[in-house]
Amino acid sequence: MAFKPADKIQDLQYFGEFGGVNPSISDSSTYTFISAKTMFDTFEGNADGCYLYSRHSSPSNLYLGEALAAMEGTETANVSASGMGAITPVLMQLCNAGEHIVSSRTVYGGTYAFLKNFISKFNIKTTFVDITDLDVVEAAITKNTKVLYCEAVSNPLLEVADIKGLSALAKKHNLKLVVDNTFSPLSISPAKYGADIVIHSLTKFINGSSDTVGGVVCGTQEFINDLRNVNSGASMLLGATMDSLRAASVLKNMRTLHIRMKQHSFNAGFLADKFEADGLKTVYPGLVSHPSHLLFKSMMNAEYGFGGILTIDAGTLEKANELMELMQHENLGNLAVSLGFYKTLFSSPGSSTSSEIPAKEQKEMGLSDGLIRFSIGLDNDIERTYHRMKSCMVKVGVLS
Repeated sequence: MAFKPADKIQDLQYFGEFGGVNPSISDSSTYTFISAKTMFDTFEGNADGCYLYSRHSSPSNLYLGEALAAMEGTETANVSASGMGAITPVLMQLCNAGEHIVSSRTVYGGTYAFLKNFISKFNIKTTFVDITDLDVVEAAITKNTKVLYCEAVSNPLLEVADIKGLSALAKKHNLKLVVDNTFSPLSISPAKYGADIVIHSLTKFINGSSDTVGGVVCGTQEFINDLRNVNSGASMLLGATMDSLRAASVLKNMRTLHIRMKQHSFNAGFLADKFEADGLKTVYPGLVSHPSHLLFKSMMNAEYGFGGILTIDAGTLEKANELMELMQHENLGNLAVSLGFYKTLFSSPGSSTSSEIPAKEQKEMGLSDGLIRFSIGLDNDIERTYHRMKSCMVKVGVLS
């Protein structure tokens, strides 16, 4: 039977302590013990089902972690206070001074800045490569390499990683393959194709209401235990803990993720087809013109579509800004960073979410000044939205 991530989430059932259909929220920072020995055993990680301190774990966070692990098909998961609060401990846990990471060159700007400017202070070097060329990826691997890092669908250029091919390289060279799946929850299941660790920014599609910041690391029980270890665990010691109230909120929103992702994908696909037909330079994995269309199709859980993100090129930054400001004025969306909201969000990545990447490197990777990233919302009448967006494009001269 095919792996059905939404069914895995739906099959989980938690009751509140008084029979509530939602689990009770663990509104405590610390937990009591019947005996001193149990406290000691919990510190040592040998008391399953006991809670120590909410920076380590809490019932609410574990409920959410179980749901996310079920979605990604991993043994377990650890939630964090942000997406970066998931990414950074993973890389710090996997790498020691003198070791090396091979990363996609098209990653979220915060990830790029961490790899280029921060982790390098600990003598951990990163080589940025075209992740779509497996020969280039392998050529960058050295005897000190420990991690291959990529995004399943990259931010913001929507490059698609060959997860199966990267996994084969990782196994060949005894590396860990870490995949950020923020842009494609449900649509792609990286662990199914050999990813060792799957990361999400829960802030985006999974939560879906732009009211919470959060992250998750999905992986083996052994690796998650390492992250939580009180003596050497990067998640435990760096302290990016998700609040229990937020964990409970994200868990409730996850129940509608499958419905939302289908609508995000449908709407994005509709607009991408129309924009491309109008002559706009449009990038969307669901378009046959996308260089990795067939690769995405070979990995996707088809019912969830190709995701809710597309890009167009307005030609110049000035045109891009003029168009976005007009669309916001016409209530077609918000000029804002982030993604996965019920309303369309648009931004110019080169001057916002990817601004940490130097201009020269942006140009080399194909990130143009006029690029607009759209996170397409849940509009009921997407054809109406299209006609109104097209009218804005004509007004500012992006379309004639």
